[in-house]
Amino acid sequence: MSLVQWNPFREMDDLLTRFARGSSGFPTLSAEAGALANWAPAVDISENAKEYLVKAELPGVKKEDLKVTSLNGVLTISGERKLEKEDKDEKHHRIERSYGSFTRSFTIPDDVLDEQIAAECKEGVVTVRLPKAEQKKNKVKQIAVQ
Repeated sequence: MSLVQWNPFREMDDLLTRFARGSSGFPTLSAEAGALANWAPAVDISENAKEYLVKAELPGVKKEDLKVTSLNGVLTISGERKLEKEDKDEKHHRIERSYGSFTRSFTIPDDVLDEQIAAECKEGVVTVRLPKAEQKKNKVKQIAVQ
């Protein structure tokens, strides 16, 4: 057994981090599953010349438990991270990972080609690619005045 120095600000920092990620900061226990609820995965959104990229951290979420949809200009990533089966002989001293259903929704920019949106899940990160439509180059057209 080793001694760990107590840091009274560590738990406050954890609470503020959860609050900043969009959850209430106060996890609630689900009665039937004993799982933490009200969580949202961290998401990065970036853009390059060809596409927008949405990357969501979803470690422990199976591909079958994940749903990515596009409807009326809104991209939605939803799913569920299930609690692993509990062993009755096991004591849990701390549960910090969140479990349960989640949903994240984002407005899709107007220049996205809806029919070409693609998603892949690799190493716990879901990447959604939103390709941009080619922008027509503005050409100056001389119009004869009559």
